[in-house]
Amino acid sequence: MRVLVNERGAARLLGRHLWVFRRDVLSGPEEAGLFPVYWGKRFLAWALYNPQSDLTVRAFRFRPTADPVEALLENLDRALKKRLPHLEADPEGGYRLVHAEGDLLPGLVVDTYAGHGVVQVTARALEPLLPRIAQALRPHLKSLLARNDARLRGLEGLPLEVRPLFGRVPEHVVVQEGRVRYGVDLYAGQKTGAFLDQRENRLYMERFTGERALDVFSYHGSFALHLALGFKEVVAVDSSEEALKQAQENARLNGLHPRIRTLRANAFDFLREEEKAGNSYDLIVLDPPAFAKKKGDLERAYRAYKEVNLRALKLLKTGGILATASCSHHLTEPLFYQMLQEAAQDAHRLLDLLHRGGQGFDHPVLLNVPETQYLKFAVFEIVG
Repeated sequence: MRVLVNERGAARLLGRHLWVFRRDVLSGPEEAGLFPVYWGKRFLAWALYNPQSDLTVRAFRFRPTADPVEALLENLDRALKKRLPHLEADPEGGYRLVHAEGDLLPGLVVDTYAGHGVVQVTARALEPLLPRIAQALRPHLKSLLARNDARLRGLEGLPLEVRPLFGRVPEHVVVQEGRVRYGVDLYAGQKTGAFLDQRENRLYMERFTGERALDVFSYHGSFALHLALGFKEVVAVDSSEEALKQAQENARLNGLHPRIRTLRANAFDFLREEEKAGNSYDLIVLDPPAFAKKKGDLERAYRAYKEVNLRALKLLKTGGILATASCSHHLTEPLFYQMLQEAAQDAHRLLDLLHRGGQGFDHPVLLNVPETQYLKFAVFEIVG
């Protein structure tokens, strides 16, 4: 059995994009699985296939193979080998072992927190292979939890569930990140428990010192912890009471609770109120959620990103530092910097770019698949 695509679908695969949408699939099997994809008689790729999903074809190999399951497991082995030296050097750290399309493993994410793994499968064709995947991961992990509760599973016709796959999975683990530690709820935390893609950016922020810093959209206070190593006072702002409780616990865990103050508030309202009150900061971190989750959200999201950055710029002293991020793929890097330029112009501030960052090495980017590059991170000094 094979999947046939039209010329437009073939062009995407020949250009080494991994996705073909339903509108460009001419025919295929009735069930989900691993199937070869053809344009006429020309072989294009082996792919995960699901006729129920709008994202019908997700390629993982562009060469013929007699055993597609083994080819998929080869991709998994290659992804693990890239990370294992870091795991061995930093066994109590948090890392992404598998980054879906970035590792030619569409629909599969695996993270490790101090040696305890969390896996998410969001492709129907991968579901039967989860035992084989777990077996391949077993030598490298103390335990493995399936966090198959992501909304994307519904789009694939998959049930939502959370269950241990092997080992004794703790509800809560402590992860070492540079000079700080933070707690992770494996069963109920956001994503797989925490946000690992900002790890290098959080570590970068340890170089700054001063009196007052502000961490907006702080979640568990991950940036705030690193900032509190060099600032006398750090305010962590988030709209989630549960997230701030974990932030407070993280502060106590590091002996930094005298320096970190948590505040539950809407970020936009808080920044406006701080401006009205005439307050100022030496450094502000903005790490908002993905305002543009789909292309139709982009215009509204652009305004939201600009608003929050403009407000932050007005609160910073001359010589102050703005660290700002976007995890919205649809807000491309050129648009991200255009938005920041407009915010700076409207705030009448002159910015010197100190650092340009993005997602960590364990969240690889495929040049031919722009969707794999989503995180933008920039640090500026206010020079006028």
